[in-house]
Amino acid sequence: MIEFKSKQDIARLRRLALAAQGLSQAKPYGTGLAGARKAIEHLGYVQIDTIAVVERAHHHVIHSRVPQFKPEMTNQLLLNGDIFEYWAHAAAFLPMADFRFSLPYKQAIKSGQTHWYRERDQTLMGELLARIRSDGPLRSRDIETKAKKRAGWWDWKPAKKALEQLYMEGDLMVSSREGFQKTYDLTERVLPAHVNTQMPDMAEFAAHLLDRQLRGHGLMSMKGLTYLRRSTDLRQAVKDLVQEKLALGELEQVKVSSGEVFVMDAGALERPVPRLNQRMLILSPFDNAVIQRDRLKSLFDYDYQIECYVPEAKRQFGYFCLPLLYRGAFVGRIDCKAHRSIRHLEVKALHLEQHKMDEAQLITAFVAAILPFSQFQACDSVSLTAAYPEHLTQRFQAALKPLG
Repeated sequence: MIEFKSKQDIARLRRLALAAQGLSQAKPYGTGLAGARKAIEHLGYVQIDTIAVVERAHHHVIHSRVPQFKPEMTNQLLLNGDIFEYWAHAAAFLPMADFRFSLPYKQAIKSGQTHWYRERDQTLMGELLARIRSDGPLRSRDIETKAKKRAGWWDWKPAKKALEQLYMEGDLMVSSREGFQKTYDLTERVLPAHVNTQMPDMAEFAAHLLDRQLRGHGLMSMKGLTYLRRSTDLRQAVKDLVQEKLALGELEQVKVSSGEVFVMDAGALERPVPRLNQRMLILSPFDNAVIQRDRLKSLFDYDYQIECYVPEAKRQFGYFCLPLLYRGAFVGRIDCKAHRSIRHLEVKALHLEQHKMDEAQLITAFVAAILPFSQFQACDSVSLTAAYPEHLTQRFQAALKPLG
């Protein structure tokens, strides 16, 4: 096992991780629709989230890596059969080539494992399947119901619950979506004919997961390799596979100053990685690079929490803070909101970490990053209320004035 303690060593690991995430180059996957498809194929998944204070997370993640990406392109990828929607560690868009690795969880749900609902209306599920088979794709809002709709996802009307259960069990797939309105169709009608539908055994699943995680992240802890996977058999299979590959010299381990141990492909540290540039990136809280918070803290020394689930009185940084990545380090976070009716992006607060970086360069990089980010929100102007440390507020406001 190699121990990495010096700043140079840690910087090397960080660059490896960021390069694997496609965050070191301007267009690692190309541009537009083709770039979005390649990005999802490489990353393995893009998490779907409903929060809309800025552009949705699944669009934001792709935008951070793919120039000329537009939000409507994810639905086009669904319609083209390039991606499908299902559960990874959360609801996600996944490469269609990985479809067979969704089958074990679908089988577990169909066999009685609870995902959302303990009670299932099998009669209604059968009726909905029959209706879709005879009448074609269906949206939940197309179904007539006498049930009074109540607030909260746990009070979805019975038909919506039945559709979601059929989707989780694999009888239905999302054939398209308009915002968060999903259209469901029979799996056999959505799935391209060439897609492999053979159920993987545990060894195949473990190998797939290990390959995906190392390809998309560069280095991972044992905990991270099976992040939020519920299957104890799968976790054990991945552990056994890692030990086997370590013994064969196909993987190697590194230990960082926090004590965390990461595994990576043998020889990965000798591969060339892109040089650091002056580009700042504004990332989603659900970005693949930051979603594993323990890994983020161990590798990047960045203590990050999304605070929309924290009571307002206990928030330190704001409702929906976005991480700022600059020159291989997470240098801060911004709490912002897109006011779409007036096409204005409000940066409520900018918080900078304690980094020994040139303040003028940080300001220049931030302004260069916020302009395309605001355009992605369909906003024409930007304002900043406060920056921390506070002595930087006026300097940032002055730099952003031309965008106001």
